[in-house]
Amino acid sequence: MSQIIDGKELAKSIRLRLKEEVEELKNADIYPKLAVIMVGDDKASKVYVKNKSKACNEVGIEYEEHLLPESTKMEELLDLIEKLNNDETVHGILVQSPLPQGLDANEAFKTILPQKDVDGFNPINVGKLSLIKIALFRVRHTE
Repeated sequence: MSQIIDGKELAKSIRLRLKEEVEELKNADIYPKLAVIMVGDDKASKVYVKNKSKACNEVGIEYEEHLLPESTKMEELLDLIEKLNNDETVHGILVQSPLPQGLDANEAFKTILPQKDVDGFNPINVGKLSLIKIALFRVRHTE
């Protein structure tokens, strides 16, 4: 039997729960912060980044945006990621893709610390996700 899910209502309830969890963190002197890096001027990426900013604001997460020119070199991007990795006030890092030609998204994702990798694209996190999928597959096929 199928069930129709109201995506807007589900998102609303998730954001409400997140807002409560963020408030609990703040009460414990932990102020969650997301750092977003966008290189270039991709229109779809701009919309995505704007929506992330709105969502963070709605639930009370600090939001830090790093808008880099399309001419940014790989070394500069990796230096910024390392700086954010080492910033204890930053809890999550997102590198918005696609990156301009000449920049290696995989190298950027690999540089983000797994514990700060919001998208889950760091190879360690990809591996963990694969293990979960395998475990779920096994559970479904042994019932």
